[in-house]
Amino acid sequence: MAVKIRLKRMGAKKRPFYRIVVADARTPRDGRFIEEIGYYNPVSNPKEIKIDNERATKWLKDGAKPTDTVKDLFKKNGIIE
Repeated sequence: MAVKIRLKRMGAKKRPFYRIVVADARTPRDGRFIEEIGYYNPVSNPKEIKIDNERATKWLKDGAKPTDTVKDLFKKNGIIE
């Protein structure tokens, strides 16, 4: 089973809010997920990013592949170089 760390879109129209989730790669973007490890709010000023570092590194060690956007968020938080 291929596992990805990706964003799940939530919030109202034109007011996006994202949860960072670990999900099977075959499920839809906003579908079922395995675990929620953080959130990202690009609308607020400054942008809010909260990630559980322990859970994120655990999933990365187990072989989960982050999407490009999530990889950038991890770099900003210092989870990966």
